[in-house]
Amino acid sequence: MNDRSADRVATVIGVDIGTSGVRAAAIDDNRDVVAISSAPFQDAASFRSPAAWWENTEQALRSLATAADLTNVRGIAVDGTSGTVLGVDDELKPIGRPLMYNDTCPDPAIIARIEKTAPADSAARGSGSALARGIYLARHANVTRILHQADWILGKLGLQEICSDENNSLKTGYDLEHEAWPAWIEEAGLDLRLLPRVVRAGASLARVDGFAHGLGLAPDCHFHAGTTDGCASFIATGASEIGDAVTALGSTMVLKLASGRPVNAPQYGVYSHRVLDFWLPGGASNTGGAVIKSLFGDERLSELTAQIDPSRPTGLNYYPLNKAGERFPVSDPLYPPRLEPRPANEATFFQAVLEGIMEIERMGYERLVRLGSAPLKTVRTVGGGAKNTVWASMRERTLGVPFAQPASVEAAVGTAALVLQWEKRKP
Repeated sequence: MNDRSADRVATVIGVDIGTSGVRAAAIDDNRDVVAISSAPFQDAASFRSPAAWWENTEQALRSLATAADLTNVRGIAVDGTSGTVLGVDDELKPIGRPLMYNDTCPDPAIIARIEKTAPADSAARGSGSALARGIYLARHANVTRILHQADWILGKLGLQEICSDENNSLKTGYDLEHEAWPAWIEEAGLDLRLLPRVVRAGASLARVDGFAHGLGLAPDCHFHAGTTDGCASFIATGASEIGDAVTALGSTMVLKLASGRPVNAPQYGVYSHRVLDFWLPGGASNTGGAVIKSLFGDERLSELTAQIDPSRPTGLNYYPLNKAGERFPVSDPLYPPRLEPRPANEATFFQAVLEGIMEIERMGYERLVRLGSAPLKTVRTVGGGAKNTVWASMRERTLGVPFAQPASVEAAVGTAALVLQWEKRKP
């Protein structure tokens, strides 16, 4: 599947490895979209499969090459799900199964050891620690590197020296202040030699090679360091002022709020990414579209939405989760779902679930502001949940700030735009 805007020259490509599939976007120097292609995962298990990640990336990029002239593309970058890690050998072959962004480390002792060694404000602390997942995977025989999802895809695309970006590396313990992997990581149980070199998000890395070279890109086209899907979604919307926020309503719910300074509070699942010249404090809840889908499917959502009466709240105090465990605004691996009592009317139940998710959103932004982030001024929404206009009006009343229309809802567009912004940065 692809969409194309005619008579525009593609100059940058962004690739988004999401929870439902892979999307690739080619944009021009004005950030206008030239073409977008998508390669959805075939089943629920595929989003956990590195083979599917790569197969769908190949498919999306080949489709993009048929939808747009890529001969003037000078940069390509990849975003991936934040905190998804995998162990690989010297040939980039995955060893064992990856641990995804919403997986808790199977060995609680690893999390406990990190709590003893990591600084109090490290994003590697807590039940959602990517470092804990990496330490666990490093115990597999023949693992020679621990990589993030986006790192691995860049390697498969042809980047010879595997490199990561500081957004994906944050929850693995990377020190943004000193821009280095800190020594305490080895005390926590992971050999630093297993971790990739890290650069700023968007940074130019090396001239394209391998599979990417075969796409017919410009001779001097370079790989660029990417970012996380959440940061990419933020950039795509056009949010750029302090106080601008983006809620990503995908399978899970991710909140980002632009701030002039970092805010880190791992005890609440709060951490700050750095994107160019500003900070993005935020957090990711396990609530979201995956919960809605498991309870109602996809086919009846429009029908149920039409029966909602936003002027009459249900009063049901739900905390919608598919299973026990929450990351933000509460950080508790045992936090229980709350979906009772269940009303007999399905539309009322649906409304109560939406109310529960938007209450978690309100609590999340309130948490960020109380911890020192800039006050909330505007909200943009991306992800599948953004399509529900009735829910959007309910959320806007709950949050009490204006909702702005995103420039784009495609994380792949945001990743491509990151490359443009890097090129235009001040020396």
